[in-house]
Parts: sequence; structure tokens; C-alpha cells
Amino acid sequence: MNLIEKIRNVPDFPKAGIQFKDITTLLAEGDAFLHTIDLLAKRYESAGLTKVVGIESRGFIFGAALACKLGIGFVPVRKEGKLPSETIRRAYELEYGEAVVEIHSDALTSSDKVVIIDDLIATGGTLEAACELVDELGADIHEVWCLLELTFLNGRDKLKRWNVRAEIAVDSE
Repeated sequence: MNLIEKIRNVPDFPKAGIQFKDITTLLAEGDAFLHTIDLLAKRYESAGLTKVVGIESRGFIFGAALACKLGIGFVPVRKEGKLPSETIRRAYELEYGEAVVEIHSDALTSSDKVVIIDDLIATGGTLEAACELVDELGADIHEVWCLLELTFLNGRDKLKRWNVRAEIAVDSE
């Protein structure tokens, strides 16, 4: 199955000049969504993972489905102020300002081996922050997985410390 064909391009969203990659069309097709989760499960079934870490919000969709399929736990990385217990946090740069992501401080330990899941690698800031949080908690990051990578934004440059896998590379807007 060609997954890129299942993703809709939305011009000028969220602002003029941006070609938004809308994964909701892939999610809406049961066979395409199942195919994606099956690809992930096959990739990680023998990896000895103990948890899946998903990044808000679309990383939750793929990450939770994968964790369920593998029969292991799911750990969310959320935007600042959304988790109810004690957290650790990382700030990262956006095009116009700064954002913060958090994880529960007791969510992972040094005995955990994880995959970090998100939908997209763009500039790499969110993924880098999430990886640093997982590293701080002492867990072993087996791999970082994303459905799409916008290679023209060079986000992978921020992720050189970790193994990164993107199913689909997009070379231009």
C-alpha cells in the first residue's frame, strides 16, 4: 500500500505558503490505518520494547494503537500544563517563539526500552525535546518513528543522537 497516496495536501494551512500534510484521510481509511499499525508492530515486535512514547497529539493516535497491538504501556508527552502529576519539561524553539513539552517524572525508568512516535518530522524541535525528556528519565530509546519527514526542513539534523525512521520522505512543500 502506498501510504503517501492516503495523505491529503491542504494548501495555505495554517497560513499562506504552507502545504499541510493531513493524515486524517489515512486514519479515516480503516485498511490504511491498520496497514500502518501492522507495519509498526512488525518493525518492533522483536525489539524488546517495554513502552511506547507518543507525542501530543497525533503521536498519540499511532503510539497508543501500537502499544495496544504490542501489549505494552503507552506514555504521553504533552504540551505544558496538561499532565496532572509531577513532570519534567523541555522548551524548544518555534518559528515565532517557544513551546514546552512535559512527561510525568515517574513515567519511565532505566529499565525501560522505548520507541518514540510522532506523525511528522518538520524542524525537529518537538522530537528533540521529547527525546531529551526520555533520556533524562534514563530509558533506552530504541528508535524514533514518524510517518512523514519533511526533509527540506532538515529536522533530522537535531536528532542525530538517536536512531530515526520515517516511513515517507517528502522532499518539497
